[in-house]
Amino acid sequence: MTNEGMTGLGFGHTENQKMVAQMAKDFAEKHIRPYVMEWDEAQIFPKATMQEMGKLGLLGVLVPEEYGGAGLGYFEYITAIQEIAKVCSSVGLSMAAHNSLCTGHILQFGNDEQKKKWLPKLAVGEWIGAWGLTEANTGSDAMRMQCVAKEDGDHYIINGTKNWITHGITGDVAVVLVRTGDLLDSSGITAIVVERGTPGFKGGKKENKLGMRASETAELIFEDCRVPKANVLGEVGEGFKQAMKILDGGRISIAALSLGIAKGSYEAALKYAKEREQFGQPIASFQAIAFKLADMATRIEAAELLTYQAADLKMKHKPMTTESAMAKYYASEVCVYAATEAVQIFGGYGYTKDFPVEKFYRDSKLCTIGEGTSEIQKLVIARNILRD
Repeated sequence: MTNEGMTGLGFGHTENQKMVAQMAKDFAEKHIRPYVMEWDEAQIFPKATMQEMGKLGLLGVLVPEEYGGAGLGYFEYITAIQEIAKVCSSVGLSMAAHNSLCTGHILQFGNDEQKKKWLPKLAVGEWIGAWGLTEANTGSDAMRMQCVAKEDGDHYIINGTKNWITHGITGDVAVVLVRTGDLLDSSGITAIVVERGTPGFKGGKKENKLGMRASETAELIFEDCRVPKANVLGEVGEGFKQAMKILDGGRISIAALSLGIAKGSYEAALKYAKEREQFGQPIASFQAIAFKLADMATRIEAAELLTYQAADLKMKHKPMTTESAMAKYYASEVCVYAATEAVQIFGGYGYTKDFPVEKFYRDSKLCTIGEGTSEIQKLVIARNILRD
């Protein structure tokens, strides 16, 4: 893919982006690619590899240097995610969840003491982060959450379960959204940091998934878990509002993850179409295949522009709820489209595990579901454009 269009809109790749892209690409080729299918087949979460990524600054991309991070911006962040996801979208997903959700929540809403306590370990990969919002019966309907925190002196006692949590078992620390007020009260939810090893806190069932199998997805279980009130991020009752802001940024990271999968699918299909011969010529010379590649390239370019627009607004601290929802919605749907077309171009080979597009195909679907389904993105977009 070219970036002439992006350059014209001021989204050209800077030297920093090029440097980060090359670093992420080199790391992925050396430390991830040889093990991709092994991790996928056995559903192994490569924590040691994630920690190595942390040493390069890839787990603290947005964290200021004073807290041990790389101190870079969203452009560098989405560039790095794409390069990792081109090789293994599971690792890309874990990278996105660690940076945008857990680390991002502490960075955006923690006080200085909290930031100094947790960010340095998260930013360098010493600790892996988790973020708990979803429950078994409250996916998009978060205000009906049943995970409750009751006051007990200078502590909260948490009871309940969170589901579909990235790094639910392996994560060293979790930002958890709990109900401290009445059901359906948007001011009745609070964000609390819980460290692994806290009595009453444990990981539960690990999900057996279609795709993203090397990214651990599991339950968080709380049974009379006592957590100091000092671990509350921001004010009590602000959790839901905080979560919505965190998801705005998180959607950009899922758009970037989607772009990585889409580009990986497209590049594999393009290469194969030039090399595979039928009827005495490369299949790329047939219009049926060439038009598929043209459609893939065009949609990826459009998704990339939407993603960079949202990232640009985020960097400028401007409202971007609509733009991030558009980027996440469109890029994730393009991701599924590109992976599907790539399998079709590969034909029977695309249906085997000997070629990368089979895995892209399985992994892609999560992007239209995680961090807000495509339907929820359309709801967010519709509400905002009708409000104007």
